[in-house]
Amino acid sequence: MKGFPEKVVTSNFCLKAPTESSTTAVTPDCSEQSPSERKLSRVSLWSSFFSSAFSVFESHRESSTCEKKGVHHRSNGWTSAVKKVVAGGSMRRLHERVLGSTKIGIPTQTSDIWLLGTCYKISADCPAEAEATSNILAEFTHDFSSRILVTYRKGFDAIGDSKLTSDVGWGCMVRSSQMLIAQALLCHQFGRSWRRSSVKPQDQDYITILHLFGDSEASPFSIHNLLLAGKAYGLAAGSWVGPYAMCRSWETLVRSKREETVHELHPFPMALYVVSGDENGERGGAPVVCIEDVHRSCLEFSKGQVDWTPIILLVPLVLGLDKVNPRYIPTLQATFTFPQSLGILGGKPGASTYIVGVQDDNAFYLDPHEVQQVVNISKDDLEADSSSYHSNVIRHIPLESIDPSLAIGFYCRDKDDFDEFCSLASKLAEESNGAPLFTVAVSHKKTFVSSSDAYQEEDGADEGHDGDEWQLL
Repeated sequence: MKGFPEKVVTSNFCLKAPTESSTTAVTPDCSEQSPSERKLSRVSLWSSFFSSAFSVFESHRESSTCEKKGVHHRSNGWTSAVKKVVAGGSMRRLHERVLGSTKIGIPTQTSDIWLLGTCYKISADCPAEAEATSNILAEFTHDFSSRILVTYRKGFDAIGDSKLTSDVGWGCMVRSSQMLIAQALLCHQFGRSWRRSSVKPQDQDYITILHLFGDSEASPFSIHNLLLAGKAYGLAAGSWVGPYAMCRSWETLVRSKREETVHELHPFPMALYVVSGDENGERGGAPVVCIEDVHRSCLEFSKGQVDWTPIILLVPLVLGLDKVNPRYIPTLQATFTFPQSLGILGGKPGASTYIVGVQDDNAFYLDPHEVQQVVNISKDDLEADSSSYHSNVIRHIPLESIDPSLAIGFYCRDKDDFDEFCSLASKLAEESNGAPLFTVAVSHKKTFVSSSDAYQEEDGADEGHDGDEWQLL
């Protein structure tokens, strides 16, 4: 896109993508309750129905003994019939009819692709360029499949007092957020150019990252610990949660882990800052990236030892009522051109995914709605099977169809990286035709101006944009 620096892939050799996990048990999408949605939306009702149905057949594999053989026979007959429907795919087709089918593959081979700040330039103007395009698409697939996939799991230790040993039907936002944070850790440890290798023994740092997201209390960023940290924001086992509460829960978890490891190596090597609107998000209007607040977050994270640390910026947004206001689509697309891009927590209405790239008006995403057996990888097991944490199945949806309640993530390695982000973000806000996703300010009273790297006094809290369809977070 014009006006943004490009990290362009132009290699002419093909890289083989890693093999996808052999586990393919797919369950119905769960329902995420965004702040702008009614709690009993039609999507959530259907999703709840499907989740309940699957839970029943998972829990009651054997019919209880009945006194009357006729009743026992009819009960087993009904259970067997429903299991055949589910196994035969009829339930899945009905589910897709209600919540929408999944589109797989690359929509077109004539348009460039942006994947988390990297551009895959595609040109198919003449037959001679077809081979080069094929190589570029292979490299894109390798990049996509190298992102860490976190899905529904079953068979883990019960979460607190809930007795739940699976997050099927309700944990997709938690899983999506784990994928985004995992991507930040990959960028921090290896850089954006890292690609997964199938050669063993595997890299120690890569295995350590996977260990952080295991499904037990022993793993720092497990679903167990996230729910505990987010209790004040409504997170609970078996309950749905929106992007804003998820971002705040990560903020709380990172802070608590920092306090617990005063004399130990902190498992999260960067600060985390949740970008909010005026008065800490209590008013409408575009959220403000306050440079002073970001600097303060870095100082607090380092306990005053350094002025600046690596940092994750999470920007929760609500960009419409029932659907995303079309005015925001171009700016959403542009965020994927930022070298600091971590993608978007969002996806289909009622079903959270991790959006990692765009091509024209389509969004590529990793889908957490695949049920897999729990795998807790030891941080010292370099021979571990990590195939369940990756997938080369490329899914996409139209950007206009994503849920308006979402959160955008960015990772800044150092002060220079953050300054570049501020410049790009301010330029994007200036070109948003009065509908910025967020703005940048030196302080809560001064606005950052990218063209001169200076700032100006604000005359009013909401001047410069009309707050079109902005909702309270």
